Amino acid sequence: MTVNRPRGTRDFLPADTARRRYVESVMRDVARKWDYSEIITPTFEHLDLFTLKSGEGIIGELYNFTDKGGREMTLRPELTAPVMRLYINELQPFPKPLKLFYFENCFRYERPQKGRFREFWQFGVELIGSGKPDSDAEVIALADAMLKAVGVKGDMKLGNLAVIRTLLSGFEPEIVSNVMRLVDKKEYAGLEALLEEIGAEKQLKSDLFHLIKLEGRHILPEVIKIVGNIPELVSFERTLKLLDAYEVDYSLDFGIARGLDYYTGMVFEVYAEGLGAQKQVCGGGSYQLIQLFGGGDVPSTGFGIGFDRIMEICPLTPPAPKTIMLISKPDVHLEAIGFVNELRKYVPVHVDLMERNFKAQLSYANTINADYVVIVGEKELEAGKLTLRDMVSGEQELLTLEEIIEKVC
Repeated sequence: MTVNRPRGTRDFLPADTARRRYVESVMRDVARKWDYSEIITPTFEHLDLFTLKSGEGIIGELYNFTDKGGREMTLRPELTAPVMRLYINELQPFPKPLKLFYFENCFRYERPQKGRFREFWQFGVELIGSGKPDSDAEVIALADAMLKAVGVKGDMKLGNLAVIRTLLSGFEPEIVSNVMRLVDKKEYAGLEALLEEIGAEKQLKSDLFHLIKLEGRHILPEVIKIVGNIPELVSFERTLKLLDAYEVDYSLDFGIARGLDYYTGMVFEVYAEGLGAQKQVCGGGSYQLIQLFGGGDVPSTGFGIGFDRIMEICPLTPPAPKTIMLISKPDVHLEAIGFVNELRKYVPVHVDLMERNFKAQLSYANTINADYVVIVGEKELEAGKLTLRDMVSGEQELLTLEEIIEKVC
């Protein structure tokens, strides 16, 4: 019987894994240089952690199960809610703001398609405890720096949910949420039908459609003409000035709604080149979730980067280290292991594990594309040296171990 991998998952071969780990390490390095600390949360959580955040409707998208103790659990579909739980459980006494990042796998039970898998990886950042413009600007600039560090080019679009919410201030929260979801999905026909159904005035409909289709770098004055210079836009304007200081390239788009009620103000998305229709690689904003889970009124700002989409277009490849194949005859094999131990402190070393003869070992060195071969034989041991062969040029010379390490490393 053949056992295949589960639908919507992938196996990563050594070269793929090496490349993914390298890109991941570059992103981690950027986060650490911005003084963000890494955290890890459980792969599975209580189901209500996610239904509280996203509603009962999300259950159909989850890998949920009842454990042997009768508890309703699920594999995590995302990481923001687990981080908020972690904050409430462990981090409330810590000085603010908390600057955290994570890189983990997530799971969603949905139809696999290009760029969407049932197991996927997310790199994310959460800044907890500050709702100031400086915090929003830093988080956006960090996302921009991470994408630039891995060579991904994209369009950064910023919005602010206070604009639409101000325009709809006379309506019930449920109606506002429905409008936001339709705006987020860009379902304009459905939006027009909803506005008609709730009896929205002609001017309001005109202003709303004008706002959500308005894009550009310098459109804030036009937005203020419609909704007024509300406090949220004063703060947002400060964020934009800070982003200019960070040299972040962006445009404004008040049609970004993120579609979730817990987002409170600034929102942003990044659309990358080279991905076709599924081109969003990063999304985030300022939000209030901690209160929902039983904590206090703690503002937060964060983002998530879709790592799998990044890997589709990222040009980075890990630097290839020099590799050595150490070849020895059976009668000096034990002595050769001592040289292997020393060389492995500096460079990857292959050693024969199949009891091949000398010629077969040399052939295997070619097969694995070893850069050098180190030959250990009786004459080498007598001379206190080793033979180093350059597998590209074919040249070889008798050197001490220290000379080999200096030459190869």
